Amino acid sequence: MNMTVKDVMTTHVLWVRREASYKEMAVRLRQFRISALPVLDDDMKVIGVVSEADLLLKEGLDDLDGLPGMVEGILHRRDREKAAGVTAADLMTSPAVTVSPDDTVEHAAKLMYSRKLKRLPVVNAAGQLAGIISRTDLLAVFDRSDKEVRKEITDAILRELMQDPRQFSVSVKDGIVTLAGSPETVGLGRELVRMSRHVQGVVAVRDRLSYPEPDMVAAPGFFVYPEEHHNAR
Repeated sequence: MNMTVKDVMTTHVLWVRREASYKEMAVRLRQFRISALPVLDDDMKVIGVVSEADLLLKEGLDDLDGLPGMVEGILHRRDREKAAGVTAADLMTSPAVTVSPDDTVEHAAKLMYSRKLKRLPVVNAAGQLAGIISRTDLLAVFDRSDKEVRKEITDAILRELMQDPRQFSVSVKDGIVTLAGSPETVGLGRELVRMSRHVQGVVAVRDRLSYPEPDMVAAPGFFVYPEEHHNAR
């Protein structure tokens, strides 16, 4: 069974209100060695996130105020506004990028990668904070044993593709899957490899399948008669 966000998220989350001060947030991030703080309203709904990058804008931009022309051409106005901020409301990124407890870890990983984020708040259907998930949490999928990975490929994927498991050899070592055997078609073999790569806990797939020869297809062009037929003409 595929892991979801609720299987790996942290439920004890540090958060702040919108009126939290710059110093308060800086101290919390440093003290607890975290990279971001969700910002909540009075209903415990996530309204934004303050990251270490947001706080560092003040340090990074304050020294550049003497070069307004150069800075204006490089930096966004929003970044300059954040650099002058003193509360969570001033500094937070809003709306926050969030996930739900029932989202897959793959979905969370894609969001983190595409948005260049280190952690995501987890919210329930009402938008209230339910937990937080970090990049490290996502690595929990690789805690699956080789036996579990092999069982999913042999019991689920091969059956879904309507392939006889006895025709294949599936071995897994340290998350690396080796597939051997004879798929009925080239397409089914390629699909087996693709689906195996997406099994949670798989590090890599080695394709050792014996593919059937593709059917010969006549190509347009000149036809050369056998010599005896040519002579008969």
